[in-house]
Amino acid sequence: MLNVTSINQFYGGSQILRDVSLSVPMGACTVLLGRNGVGKTTLLKCLIGVLPVKSGQIMLADKDVTNLSPYARASLGMAYVPQGREIFSRLTVEENLLMGLAILKGKAASKIPDDVYDMFPVLKEMLHRRGGDLSGGQQQQLAIARALVSKPKLLILDEPTEGIQPSIIKDIERVIRMLSERGDMAILLVEQYYDFAEALADNYLVMSRGQVVKQGLGADMQKDNIRNFVAL
Repeated sequence: MLNVTSINQFYGGSQILRDVSLSVPMGACTVLLGRNGVGKTTLLKCLIGVLPVKSGQIMLADKDVTNLSPYARASLGMAYVPQGREIFSRLTVEENLLMGLAILKGKAASKIPDDVYDMFPVLKEMLHRRGGDLSGGQQQQLAIARALVSKPKLLILDEPTEGIQPSIIKDIERVIRMLSERGDMAILLVEQYYDFAEALADNYLVMSRGQVVKQGLGADMQKDNIRNFVAL
């Protein structure tokens, strides 16, 4: 679903991404690991179009999206759950979810899919509460649901367990596993919590100093000693 070929990106005179190439297949969860500061979030910003790439190519299915706007990429099926959630705190839960429908047309742009409430029942209970009144874990669930209402082909999550209580982490793990097993979506998960990443990984990638330095099957992460590779 996503194929990235030799992308490079700079901040001023410093090269942040160095010939990064990766693939994220449909019907699988691909986890991206690495220590802080290796370029993971910068890579995601390039994938969604917030940052331009200096060179290289980003393909979504059979479409070259390298120079497309974030909105155009979203309309082609790319959804992003940012680090820190970034929900609209003054809008209600319902209004936040409706914002996720903005790329759709007709009746689909005003109807929140029922399966979102099946995945995150707490959101239906708090539909008319402001996003800022939710707990951190509930806000994370809302951020994921906001991405899912557009029915994306590619879901990108940036550290969804950051600052979240264990019970909510289990709920998020359950939803990501269900989405992966459903087979109609590609998932790219950037994560610092190793056990969470290993539990969900069909495939893994490890970044260091702006490069992908190791990759393989999720089932081989323990054998490949990935925990020690990414430990702080």
